[in-house]
Amino acid sequence: MLGLLKLGKVCFGRSPDLRGLFLIPALKHQIYFQSTIREMSKKALVIIANGSEEMEAVIAIDVLRRGNCKKEECGDQVEVTVAGLEGPQPVECSRQVNIVPDVSLADVDSSKVYDVMVLPGGLKGSESFAKSPLVKSLLTEQYQNGRLVAAICAAPIALKAHNIAAGHTITSYPAMKQQLQEGELYKYSEDKVVVDRNVVTSRGPGTAYDFGLKLVELLQGAQAAQDIRKAMLVE
Repeated sequence: MLGLLKLGKVCFGRSPDLRGLFLIPALKHQIYFQSTIREMSKKALVIIANGSEEMEAVIAIDVLRRGNCKKEECGDQVEVTVAGLEGPQPVECSRQVNIVPDVSLADVDSSKVYDVMVLPGGLKGSESFAKSPLVKSLLTEQYQNGRLVAAICAAPIALKAHNIAAGHTITSYPAMKQQLQEGELYKYSEDKVVVDRNVVTSRGPGTAYDFGLKLVELLQGAQAAQDIRKAMLVE
């Protein structure tokens, strides 16, 4: 797999074997994510839209793709697919960073089972998720089949809009608290990351590493999450 983050005139990339960093000249800041074609038992779908929060999207993608624990107590690696709600074209995020999805959400293989579906925050992107019949269909099927649904920052408003996880305890970006409490559909927590049955929620950019690591833990076990945390120097 290859991940490239272009910022200004320098592009930071991760080599295919995930062991090194390299620099490539670049004219604009843009992120390219290309999935490795492998057979992996764990699969994640990260959905992005114009206005999604780039830190929350990229950190979730990156941390999940770092799930490369070789110890017996760890699970398999995670294959991450990045899907664009509006199509396969570059998605302009909330701070004008562009992310190129692997595929349009409309073209995602409906027969493929994802262990987790992830919604990054960003108000504009989250509102688009909340209005999307396709997102509703995917999340409803995912939730009703007991597989993981994860949302961070403003994205839990999409869960509410689609009546996902009624009665669960969730969290969100503080500004979304009142909206999520209206109608008493959820119990609300201010913990950094909340796991209630098969629903995982978190608060914002500052909790994105905790969010991603919790997903790794749920998919691959505590050892994998601990190893990644240590390698990234996350205290």
